[in-house]
Amino acid sequence: MLIVAGGALWLGGAVWTAFVCAVALGVLWEWVKLARLGTQNPAERAAFNFGGMLYVGIAAATLLFLRNPAFSLAPLLTILLAVIGVDVGAYFTGRTLRGPKIAPSISPSKTWSGLFGGVLGATLVLFGAARFWQEGILSVHPQGNAADGPACFGMQPCWYLTASWLPLFATCLMTGILLAVCAQTGDFFESWMKRRAGVKDSANFIPGHGGLFDRLDGLLAVLFVLGLMILFQPR
Repeated sequence: MLIVAGGALWLGGAVWTAFVCAVALGVLWEWVKLARLGTQNPAERAAFNFGGMLYVGIAAATLLFLRNPAFSLAPLLTILLAVIGVDVGAYFTGRTLRGPKIAPSISPSKTWSGLFGGVLGATLVLFGAARFWQEGILSVHPQGNAADGPACFGMQPCWYLTASWLPLFATCLMTGILLAVCAQTGDFFESWMKRRAGVKDSANFIPGHGGLFDRLDGLLAVLFVLGLMILFQPR
């Protein structure tokens, strides 16, 4: 699966579009199944399904937006690696330190120590990416573009290109907190849907790992929030 996803990301274009659309349809199918099992009222079920189309659709559109010829792979890879950082940090910190549960009735395995570990994992990834941008190793522009250079994201001047490590780390920490909370919220939301539906996994598509929704719950939430931020940013 990593080879397929990585290959589609590298090739971009129609291959990436087809891959994202296929995954989005798979997640939406699992969403509709959970909504059908977890609701009795047709109006409530319709509201869940409509919400799923918005939720998954905006997340998929954000993936497509970030993988277009105007950008390099750096912004999208930074987001993907930051979400992976949340998962890895939360897993190892939660298993090592354990401690109080966040919401045991929804997801018994999630602890506050795991959330703090997820924040740390995301922050380290973001700080590393920011340092690469400062050094000119990464750019938001594709290679060969005349405008190639450090990513400014519309900000002038690019304050973080000359910022010292302390304010840079503080900014990455605040962003890491937001990212980790979004990812964990997405995880909790999917767990809540599965409990309502009375199932352990959203599907059996991936042997030993459940369905697509199970694997992408945190990433979907991050992409959804990022998509809203892009959509409603001041012009």
